[in-house]
Amino acid sequence: MKKRVFSGMRPTGRLHLGHLAGALSNWIRFQDEYDCFYCIVDWHAMMSDYSDTRFMKDNCREVLLDWLGVGLDPDRSTLFLQSHVPHHAELHLALSMITPLGWLERCPTYKDQILNIQNKDLSTYAFLGYPVLMAGDIMLYKAELVPVGEDQSAHLELTREVVRRFNHFFGEVFQEPQTILTKTPKIPGTDGRKMSKSYGNAINIADDPEEIWEKLRTMVTDTARERRSDPGNPDKCPVWDLHKAFNQDMEQRAFIDKGCRTAGIGCIECKQALYSHLMAILEPIQSRRRAFEANEEDLLEVLKKGAMKAEKVSEVTIEEVIKAIGFISR
Repeated sequence: MKKRVFSGMRPTGRLHLGHLAGALSNWIRFQDEYDCFYCIVDWHAMMSDYSDTRFMKDNCREVLLDWLGVGLDPDRSTLFLQSHVPHHAELHLALSMITPLGWLERCPTYKDQILNIQNKDLSTYAFLGYPVLMAGDIMLYKAELVPVGEDQSAHLELTREVVRRFNHFFGEVFQEPQTILTKTPKIPGTDGRKMSKSYGNAINIADDPEEIWEKLRTMVTDTARERRSDPGNPDKCPVWDLHKAFNQDMEQRAFIDKGCRTAGIGCIECKQALYSHLMAILEPIQSRRRAFEANEEDLLEVLKKGAMKAEKVSEVTIEEVIKAIGFISR
């Protein structure tokens, strides 16, 4: 039997090129290798956006459309909403009973976000405990593998600690999930920082061609190249990082690299070449996305089918948990 993979994304709006080059490209490949469960984790989104949930439905829909557009297949993967499977909340409650407060307070991500996110009140019980919900998401499907980038592998250690603690108290119910380390290329935004919706520097998968070109046209380049006649350094240019991620024409890349260093080409020519490659990738994705977008019933059916598949697995796990804890069986 195929090993099971679990991963999720918070619904904060349309996905961007960073998602495409990173997680999504790997998720698509995993569909043929593993039993994949991909979850839109809307409860997680509420932990930081609880004061304004007006856009939650639309954001979930946008993420699902992007998933289907890039090629996630509901016949080969289980695609579903976290809130559509009540067992996520139930296992979260059970695990919160045994997780020491100190484990959560020393979580590096928690400390970092408390310091850096100043426009939201994150001093809530749920935000402190979000790693417990994350652990429950993974444990609910007894996922053997969780794909993460190299800089995120430490995040799974808390899940493994929770698994060990549960098994210590109640017997061997869960196995410790392992990471699939996935290489994630550096994807800068239009201002040179990491591409992120919160920075306002993202090129979205679903942006129309004119909007994509305008974002590329005004994207920062090597700041030392002030004039067309100045030689540049691609290694210091965010546009070049996008070429490395999305332009697989090695001959053209060599030409652009040399042309930049010798001032043989200008930044606009470099960006035009990148735009052509991006649109060759994005046009079929956007076409598939529009096809699903045109039929709301199909979208709802994908979520319904996914939730049924997920609940069939999660129900077995919850029954094991109830029995192991010593509650009266349902």
